[in-house]
Amino acid sequence: MKFNLQEEQLIIKPYKSQTDVYVREQHGFYQKIRRSLNWCLMLLFIAMPYVQYNNQQAVLLDVVKQEFRIFNMTFWPQDFILLAGIFIVAAFALFFVTTWLGRVWCGYACPQTVWTLLFVWVEHRIEGTRNQRMALDKAPWTLTKATKKTFKHLIWQLMSIFTATTFLSYFVPFSELYSTMLTLEWSRAVTLWVLLFAISTYINAGWMREHVCIHLCPYSRFQSAMFDKNTSMVSYDAKRGENRGPRKRKDDIKETGLGDCVDCNLCVDVCPAGIDIRNGMQYECINCGLCIDACDQTMEKFNYPKGLISYSNESQQAGKKSKRFDLKLSAYGALTLVSILLLALWIENRVPLDVSIIRDRTALYRVNFEGIVENTYTLKILNKTQVALHFNIDVKGLNVPDIRLPKQRLVAPGIMQEIPITLAIDGELLARKKTEFSFIIQSIEQPDMLIEQSTSFFTD
Repeated sequence: MKFNLQEEQLIIKPYKSQTDVYVREQHGFYQKIRRSLNWCLMLLFIAMPYVQYNNQQAVLLDVVKQEFRIFNMTFWPQDFILLAGIFIVAAFALFFVTTWLGRVWCGYACPQTVWTLLFVWVEHRIEGTRNQRMALDKAPWTLTKATKKTFKHLIWQLMSIFTATTFLSYFVPFSELYSTMLTLEWSRAVTLWVLLFAISTYINAGWMREHVCIHLCPYSRFQSAMFDKNTSMVSYDAKRGENRGPRKRKDDIKETGLGDCVDCNLCVDVCPAGIDIRNGMQYECINCGLCIDACDQTMEKFNYPKGLISYSNESQQAGKKSKRFDLKLSAYGALTLVSILLLALWIENRVPLDVSIIRDRTALYRVNFEGIVENTYTLKILNKTQVALHFNIDVKGLNVPDIRLPKQRLVAPGIMQEIPITLAIDGELLARKKTEFSFIIQSIEQPDMLIEQSTSFFTD
């Protein structure tokens, strides 16, 4: 009965916000995974703008030209329906991962977490360990303190500017961005965007840190709606850990009447969010596993079994069998796979060509001096590929001889070319005053690139 009351107090204890969270540096199994993944993601983020494909930047989201290039594919504003598909895939993937593994994205891959821990790493190298940083902040201002603080913030600002410049190189060609930077010829827009992203990075990762995850991130608010009894989360085994209390390594745990938790508080010291995982599940927890590595390290020193804090779910804590892939999780997984396949199929079958037809707005038709009926059209052909292509133009549905159409019209990459076309037909050869037909535009170099666009021919 005593344990039940204590356990109830642990669960209902509210989260107490802290003004400053001093994160203790921690090593361990999960931190090796997190650091390796973080380095891969950061290197990918930094290196991607420098990757070349067909002698041009492989990934470039040129907002000014409204041209979004990803290796051999180029997307235009007309392709923005693709964003809806990407958002659908991201939503189902988010539901699937959160239902299965909780906020694992926040702990291992979120840019806010990655950059925050990177800034903390720099802080640790300049100002010292957690206790040294706390003592430094409480100490009066001296030359040593001012030097350390100035150097730290200078490094943070340089990292923020580098991050902002790298991010902007996804939107401005990196050769142009860095050449104009060296000659101090950045445009006002580029300068403002770099400053905006640099200031945001500096404030978010250097000053706000866990407050972004706790108070600003919407994910932390609605994640609980996706949790269930089988969701894997960082959890504290209260039955094994309580009653908690300090002891010596040689003490007999049975004689002391204590649980395995030695109340070292390391799980709180290493937490980027500054929470105590022993208080039960909290939405502030980002599932980073830092507290697991810290606790396992302590358990090893006391020769206790590891896993007092571990990734587990509510069913396992209640001693029940956990259902890894229940109906809900399987449905999210299936929907994620289906949406990915449909998006891939849409991209694969996408024709990198856009054609629109505009009729002459001054008159439906004209009759020339020979009595031939003329209809005038303007074909707009947008070449969405990255190479110049020749196009043939043909008609389908007008069963009349000798229709003269432009052949092998060259269209440069990323250019919308307007081609005026006048069809002159003897009206007696057509059975109706309005005849439906189609223009067929086909690439010579890539015959599979073909679009059929319908329109009408009017006679008197």
